[in-house]
Amino acid sequence: MNDPGALFATGRTCALAVAGGRDLERHAARYEGLFPRESFDSGLFGSLAMAGAFGSPWASPASLRVVNRTSLLVFAVDRLFDEEAAARDDVAALTRTCLAAADGFPAASPVARFVGDLRAELGTVAAFAALEPAWRERLELMVAAMAREWEWSRGGGRPSPEEYLSNADSSGALFIAVSHWIYTGEVTTPEDLAGLRAAGETVQRYLRLLNDLATHRRESASGDVNALTLGMTADEVRTRMAELAREAAELIEPLRDSRPRAADHLWWQIHYSAGFYGLSDFWASGAA
Repeated sequence: MNDPGALFATGRTCALAVAGGRDLERHAARYEGLFPRESFDSGLFGSLAMAGAFGSPWASPASLRVVNRTSLLVFAVDRLFDEEAAARDDVAALTRTCLAAADGFPAASPVARFVGDLRAELGTVAAFAALEPAWRERLELMVAAMAREWEWSRGGGRPSPEEYLSNADSSGALFIAVSHWIYTGEVTTPEDLAGLRAAGETVQRYLRLLNDLATHRRESASGDVNALTLGMTADEVRTRMAELAREAAELIEPLRDSRPRAADHLWWQIHYSAGFYGLSDFWASGAA
């Protein structure tokens, strides 16, 4: 507890979080209307930056730019689906807008500008040319999963718990991780990324259920689909989470020699997130 090295490391990581939170607030101000204050308060910016900092405490503020901004983009797109997409045509238009920006077309909206700016930032990394198709695929999987949840939440069929869990790309967790790994050079080839996929998808499913436990009351009130609203009990969700955590540990362990920081990041995601959601949530009170 009083070890100087550990205290120094904690202080440095907290400073990374402070710098990241300030950067996110400045960045969000560039996209008029995309980040309404009632949903995106200082606590959300700060908690996203804290997650980025503690997930990669070795990093510099500049190298955390993409993981923090990608996290913020995921929250922005999630809110647009939940709060502003009133009809299927809106869902389809939002999906097209995000993917067109990822393909380099001129931005047609603030969220498209955000996607385009993120793509441009990733483009400063030499390996992105080879990894861009995989990055774009993860974005497409995320927005398609969010669109599917929109449909389920509005009576368009109710999935089984396993069908719901297979849609865990809606959380955006692996899209965020892939963006981070590309930007920091943890992966440089499609093969590198493919080697992390199974572990990343397992962690993402765990995080989907963890989020459902933490936000069940809010999502029940808003009508959002959730593992518990689909009929699973809290005990059943916890049992499934424990299974996923064990599976993730088995998949992460072999990665520690070849991809140590990616392995640490995935391991950290499970345990940090469990502690965070035990007491708090990212969204401002009453938000999406």
